[in-house]
Amino acid sequence: MRDVILLVAFCAPMPLFAQDQPASSAPQPPKPQAPALEKPGTAAPEPAKKPAEPKKPVEGANARTVEEIIARVNNEIITRSELDKARIAAEEDARQECQGKCTPEQLRTDIDDRQKFTLRDLIDQSLLVQRGKDMGINVEPDVIKKLDQLRQQNKIDSMEDLEKAVTAQGSNWEDFKNNIRNGILTQRVISNEVGSHITIGKDEVGKYYNEHKKEFIRPEQVALREIEVSTEGKKDEDLPELKKKAETALKRVKDGEDFGEIAKRFSDSSTAKQGGFLGVYKRGELSKALEDIVFKMKKNELTDVMDTKQGYLVLQVLERYEEGEQPLAKVENEIMDHLYSQRMEPAMRNYLKTLREQSYVVIKPGYQEIAGGGNSEIQEVSATPEASKSKKSHKKYLLFGKKSASGQPSGQ
Repeated sequence: MRDVILLVAFCAPMPLFAQDQPASSAPQPPKPQAPALEKPGTAAPEPAKKPAEPKKPVEGANARTVEEIIARVNNEIITRSELDKARIAAEEDARQECQGKCTPEQLRTDIDDRQKFTLRDLIDQSLLVQRGKDMGINVEPDVIKKLDQLRQQNKIDSMEDLEKAVTAQGSNWEDFKNNIRNGILTQRVISNEVGSHITIGKDEVGKYYNEHKKEFIRPEQVALREIEVSTEGKKDEDLPELKKKAETALKRVKDGEDFGEIAKRFSDSSTAKQGGFLGVYKRGELSKALEDIVFKMKKNELTDVMDTKQGYLVLQVLERYEEGEQPLAKVENEIMDHLYSQRMEPAMRNYLKTLREQSYVVIKPGYQEIAGGGNSEIQEVSATPEASKSKKSHKKYLLFGKKSASGQPSGQ
């Protein structure tokens, strides 16, 4: 159930400006945290009274902890436990993305940077969710679709079994669904209110390409996607059925179905969640046998089902990059992504500033600095430069030799 644990991490907050670009997908919102443990408005201080200090837990059979409210966003509240959970999730995300690729000092810096903005992100998340509700956006069909995708990706038979798996990980099922709902809702708000107003003209793309041609001089490379049916730990009598599963997946792609969607449904690899994307490889970074195959293939071409140490494997050449200066057609989406990201960050800052000016946001004394500063107002904090970068990693392949550390190609 390791993947189910990752599902819970899906709901952790993230910097607002870590958005995907239009050529890839709609901008991604900050990931929502679990809802407050108090109902909004139930603990509001009376106007003429001095706010009481948070109560300490009472010992005894009927003891319960009174939540410390650290921020109010209109009629919603953010509690200390929500902030603590967000900080823990931020650290877990940093450690997962590092995975031996950074020094302890670099990891600590990354964790500190992420945790520094968790309260700011929780407040921005609340503002966006409230805005989506005010706009009357209905995302329930998308919530059902997302839950079903998660069920399939985790190889779970039914929605009831998914609920049991989530509950077994210590999460509340209704909270889990609400986190997904809020994530989709904020994505729609950002797409409608911000992303839809950003346009990149072809003349701008051409101008950027002509001014940065040196950036597009590259070695020969191939971008690969995979569908893997695992045979690890399986009995010999199970192998024919597993190979048939891989052959069925290959046939469906050849018949016109989308490779990424088939990978999500059929592949046992951890890359399934990202449509089977493996990475971009140069010559010498794959085993000689595999290199001789994929570097002769054209864009979108497929291999046959291959028998590897991990299982039955199908590869697709998603993109080819010939050695030398890449033509504009090859890097057009990449440039559009870059220009879109540059515009999205200030546009999001301005949009959130407007939401805050129209809202009632109060921060408890002592928390203003980590919320962005100010007393009853939150000052905007510039996004971390790394926030807009896509962070993809390769899967380890025992058969194919060393792997590349390149990112996902444009158009994904």
